[in-house]
Amino acid sequence: MDQPTQTELEAAAFRRLVGHLRERTDVQNIDLMILAGFCRNCLADWYREAAEEKGIGISKDAAREEIYGEPFAQWKAKHQPEATPEQLAAFAEAQKKSHG
Repeated sequence: MDQPTQTELEAAAFRRLVGHLRERTDVQNIDLMILAGFCRNCLADWYREAAEEKGIGISKDAAREEIYGEPFAQWKAKHQPEATPEQLAAFAEAQKKSHG
């Protein structure tokens, strides 16, 4: 496979992942962090870092808007309740394992 085709396929998979995460507002970022070790904010950070590697300056807020499909504060107010004590405990345990 040539590099342009591989890049097109990777971009399509990325767009599909972002679309999926936008649709699944029921899946909380903390749960993604517990189970997968990354969340929507991580994805936005990776997007911003990739842009910076190409000499393109993108703010944290602009990168998050690319991932969330709207300003993060707006998305958070609509879809992200406070983390439960159980979620916080599971997150702390997952952090121990990943840094262990």
